[in-house]
Amino acid sequence: MNQHVTNAARLATVKPLSIAILAMGGQGGGVLADWIVALAEAQGFVAQSTSVPGVAQRTGATIYYVEMLPAKDGIAPILSLMPTPGDVDVVLAAELMEAGRSVLRGLVTPDRTLLIASTHRAFAVSEKEAPGDGAGNPVVVVDATDIAARKTIAFDMEALAQRNGSVISSVLFGALAASGALPFDRSAFEATIRGGGKGADASLKAFAAAYDRARDKPRDVVALPAKRLDPLPVRAGHPLLDALIDRIRTGFPDAAHAMLFAGVKRLVDFQDVAYADEYLDRMMDLLACDRAGGGEAHGFAFTTHAAKYLAVAMAYDDVIRVADLKVRATRFARVRAEVGAKDDQIVATTEYMHPRMEEVCGTLPKGLGEWIEARPKLFAALDRLVNKGRRVRTNTIFWFVALYAVSALRARRRGTLRHHREGLHREAWLDRAVALLATNYDLAVEVLDCRRLVKGYSDTHARGQSKFDRVLSALPQLAGRADGAAWLKRLRQAALMDEGGVALDGALKTIATL
Repeated sequence: MNQHVTNAARLATVKPLSIAILAMGGQGGGVLADWIVALAEAQGFVAQSTSVPGVAQRTGATIYYVEMLPAKDGIAPILSLMPTPGDVDVVLAAELMEAGRSVLRGLVTPDRTLLIASTHRAFAVSEKEAPGDGAGNPVVVVDATDIAARKTIAFDMEALAQRNGSVISSVLFGALAASGALPFDRSAFEATIRGGGKGADASLKAFAAAYDRARDKPRDVVALPAKRLDPLPVRAGHPLLDALIDRIRTGFPDAAHAMLFAGVKRLVDFQDVAYADEYLDRMMDLLACDRAGGGEAHGFAFTTHAAKYLAVAMAYDDVIRVADLKVRATRFARVRAEVGAKDDQIVATTEYMHPRMEEVCGTLPKGLGEWIEARPKLFAALDRLVNKGRRVRTNTIFWFVALYAVSALRARRRGTLRHHREGLHREAWLDRAVALLATNYDLAVEVLDCRRLVKGYSDTHARGQSKFDRVLSALPQLAGRADGAAWLKRLRQAALMDEGGVALDGALKTIATL
């Protein structure tokens, strides 16, 4: 029997406008959500916002979710607390990879979603901790969003915000206004910003710039960042530096000039002009070996690669270098710019340091460092004193002076135990590469490229050097093979895949079966 119920309540057929905002700490995602809610309510809509915070800074962005619906007959609608995949009208992503994650979560759909995203990158922890280049491919993300979204507005909104003295939330708000996704006039958006009070002028300036940019050029072409080397200049403006430039110009093939100039700049910054001159002396020896091994027919690839990785090896990361970088005026200026500090604001910088006795001995004169290391009980006792994590406030006089004093040890670096050991390891590496030039030129070049495995200091340096030694342990099996260079390259790539070296273990087992 069918029962008919008259005057029964039924589900509403009007759907709310839904907006998802993906933003990291400091990008003003909460302010943007509040602006959108205030804008909707000022125009007679009922609006609601919720947020789900990420785990931590750049390990997970906060998702702010806004729904709005015109008020009807004085009855307040029931709005959702979370975005539903396939049911979001607008996604605002404050960084490119967050736009990609919104696609993976199903928040962006081709029949419904407008995607507004900044194309700049703020690298995630997983990208930074990779032994090799762990950065995500921005081209892949852009290609995916082109397919997944109904329409995309994407350009470098972070840079536009900085040029206008504001934060990215103002730019996202301007792009949203220009998109026409919300049924409100530009003046309503601007009135909402003015209602926020403090900082309204800078926010309005960034809003206007974003509004015009989204209308005139809504899309940027995104590509992998190209590596660029400064060309060898005619002069540097200082007699000692000019002499280095002249040595490069007159003593080396044109193909290596730009890389040698980059190496000289790095080593002058690391130590001094004399150290850069030592670098060129060693490069002259390597160039002579390259010529003897038929380097001209190979475009002097051996010399060019040696110019890069010898400079990297000579500018190793030690305690002196770390201290030097942390007390530089340019670093304090960069930190202030990154946090948007005003001239009258004080920025407190806290560094986390965890020195080991190995680093202390490496900074000592060679004889003293070896003497301590030869006495295990003394070494262990001293290690218990220094081997602990410390939070160092470099904006305080005590810690700044302490680090500055450590950085001043640069003048004595050549006599340290670490410098001695770096030199021995470096020369052994170069000798192995040179020995292969006459019989397997490409393999010799690959041996040079393996130096990229060694980086950092403390535990990071130890792990990298261990991988480097393990990769080169396969040379006896590869030296006589025509495809030896390709196999060594595979080993190097495997070593860069994971921190623990699991992929490298598998690759070495494969090499053993050749």
